[in-house]
Amino acid sequence: MKALITAGGKGTRLRPLTHTQNKHLIPIANKPILHYALEKVAAAGITEVGITTHQAGNEVKEALGAGERWGLNITYIPQEEPLGLAHVVKISRNFIGDEPFIFYLGDNMVVGGLEKFIAAFYEAKSNCHLTLSRVKDPERFGVPELKDNRIIAIEEKPAHPKSAFAVSGIYIYDSSIFQAVNNIKPSARGELEISDAHQYLLDHNYSISYSEITGWWKDTGKPEDILEANRLILEHTQSRVAGSVDKLSLVTGEVVIEEGAQIINSVLRGPIVIGKNTIVDNSFIGPFTSIGDNCTIKKSEVEFSIVLNQCEITDVGVRIESSLLGAGARVVKATVRPKTHRFMVGDQSLIEIR
Repeated sequence: MKALITAGGKGTRLRPLTHTQNKHLIPIANKPILHYALEKVAAAGITEVGITTHQAGNEVKEALGAGERWGLNITYIPQEEPLGLAHVVKISRNFIGDEPFIFYLGDNMVVGGLEKFIAAFYEAKSNCHLTLSRVKDPERFGVPELKDNRIIAIEEKPAHPKSAFAVSGIYIYDSSIFQAVNNIKPSARGELEISDAHQYLLDHNYSISYSEITGWWKDTGKPEDILEANRLILEHTQSRVAGSVDKLSLVTGEVVIEEGAQIINSVLRGPIVIGKNTIVDNSFIGPFTSIGDNCTIKKSEVEFSIVLNQCEITDVGVRIESSLLGAGARVVKATVRPKTHRFMVGDQSLIEIR
């Protein structure tokens, strides 16, 4: 079995972060989202991996290399335009050949491994095996219609969902999927929808089996999803202190402090992760926060947030919460008069002032 992982797309819902960074490389608990997918694929014993990327730019390739750190052999498959998930499958035929494969959306995160889904695919001897997750907003996803424990129809982003399930971003196929993606037409938004490919299989009497994800699954397409995924990963953090913590500081809960980090006269309440060479001075870092490398946080409070590398937060008069700070961002106290708020804000940013 091979694996096909997506790492393209424009990440419009995560702008302005994705103006300068591929969304699949945004860190969750200080590790790029895409690494979690690669780790799960490797743990399932798969070694041949295709990754679809933007036609222009080598950001993902430079970040991942040939895959040797995971014991993988990565082939990069450029996609000219983000023309839909079924288009991703279509352009990957030469890489896949006639082997069965697992199709993993690189910005999705799921608890547990892939082995049980692969085993269910082989046990069912189906042409397509889908993973379903119960969600509160199924209209955002492809939604299955179920009858007698069978999938009888699938609709993409329906106004009136026929179940409370979403088809999550892990699919397993045999080669029949290529017949489907080569015979469907673009949707109203101009994309080849993977839900239409699945419906094609149903309409042409191919068999579709499924597994329900009983733990958590996250499509990290929106800022709130990124923060929630960060929380869920940090819940399983085990303490590790490689940096320094002075005697005036109080550290409780599960806390990771990477090499070179300095904690000075501060309160850390886990689960949290503090990156390499970061300084936390006279500050409070609250639960479910990840702070990247080479950051400086002084006289400030941060909780339930993600702070990327090389950020500075100094003498902020309010607690920063539920926030995403892109690499190199600075949140500092004004030192000149008049006393005002001063912003340099990228496209599609959000600032809330109370």
